[in-house]
Amino acid sequence: MRLSEIDFGAAQPVEGYGPGFFRVGGQAHEAPLLVLPDQVRSWGGYDDADALLELAGQVDVLFIGTGEQIAHIPAALRSTLEEAGLGVEIMDSPAACRTYNVLLSEQRRVALAVLPVG
Repeated sequence: MRLSEIDFGAAQPVEGYGPGFFRVGGQAHEAPLLVLPDQVRSWGGYDDADALLELAGQVDVLFIGTGEQIAHIPAALRSTLEEAGLGVEIMDSPAACRTYNVLLSEQRRVALAVLPVG
């Protein structure tokens, strides 16, 4: 089997995570985070819908990582995001990070809003 290194170009993948932090672009950031191909910023969690609504028209899919285990996000938040035209995928944070990285490597228009693990 031949392995190839993934080229993310100028985009910053999620490289790792641990209790209360994520490593993106070689730097540790306290969670929760909003990760875009060209920037990383803190996110206020489910109560911070405005930060996510700013992404409407800029991304095709928003991955929301719910922590160590998959969980429902508040119904009002999901409805608000979908009404704004955002494609939303909910999964546990580790799966959300992996999926974000895969689509990022394909130069897709993606974003990640992620809650901490552990």
